[in-house]
Amino acid sequence: MKKFGAHVSIAGGIYNAPERGERLGCDAIQIFTKNQMQWSSPPLESGDISQFKKNLASHRPGDVMTHDSYLINLGSPEEDKLQKSRAAFLDEIQRCDQLGIPYLVFHPGAHMKAGEQHALDSIAESLNRAHAETPDAKVVSLVEITAGQGTNVGYTFQQLKEIIEQVRDQSRIGVCIDTCHMFAAGYDIRSASAYEQTWKEFETVVGIEWIKAFHLNDSKKELGSRVDRHENLGMGFLGLEPFRLLVNDDRFDDIPMVLETPGGDKWYKKNLLILRDLIGQEELGPGTDA
Repeated sequence: MKKFGAHVSIAGGIYNAPERGERLGCDAIQIFTKNQMQWSSPPLESGDISQFKKNLASHRPGDVMTHDSYLINLGSPEEDKLQKSRAAFLDEIQRCDQLGIPYLVFHPGAHMKAGEQHALDSIAESLNRAHAETPDAKVVSLVEITAGQGTNVGYTFQQLKEIIEQVRDQSRIGVCIDTCHMFAAGYDIRSASAYEQTWKEFETVVGIEWIKAFHLNDSKKELGSRVDRHENLGMGFLGLEPFRLLVNDDRFDDIPMVLETPGGDKWYKKNLLILRDLIGQEELGPGTDA
């Protein structure tokens, strides 16, 4: 069974997110647990936590994950920013644990001209520290493949592997695949043959079993552009065929697949309909769009 969903707002209270997801027709949702553009936020209140859990249990979305703050850079070479990032990431884990959310998706980080290996090592060490400080938490940190824009690392399968291999508690790490990022990083999935070749490479380098979540986004930029620009399904350089292949791939059953497409709820509803309509469809062929 496929679990489709979208990133939903927590405006008015984090407990509103499950109902918003249900209105959109989501099987899974992604949320921020605090303002994603601020280093710190007030602690979660016990009433909000209990109401969130109650609403999640009584509304359609059965799966929920969070995305960390966009300010966090676990690979920063600047000590002050690194320490702020580590503290903020630890807070993200603690908030997920309080809310009973199993997955925390994070952008690995940027090397800021200090070199990719320095960043990869720093990211892994940052994860080890956060996990050591939350030994009883069940939250799994999902490293998201990036487009490789600027000095961002985590844009190759090999780099994902290097991060995973350095994490001491292997039960606390996984991968989130963003289709736009993967494509912009140079991994083609636009045809059946390219799709299979890419996943064969991922299996060889990393292992399919590490994939715990997907972000389903088309790309405004071409293959290998290293530019992160999301587009609605079938309206970008990916087209619909990769999404048809994904939703009919039983290797990814029961893995949450959430949209981060532009245009808000109106477009989320359209994109969710597209995904569900693609189930069971034969090859679409060139020129097919949304």
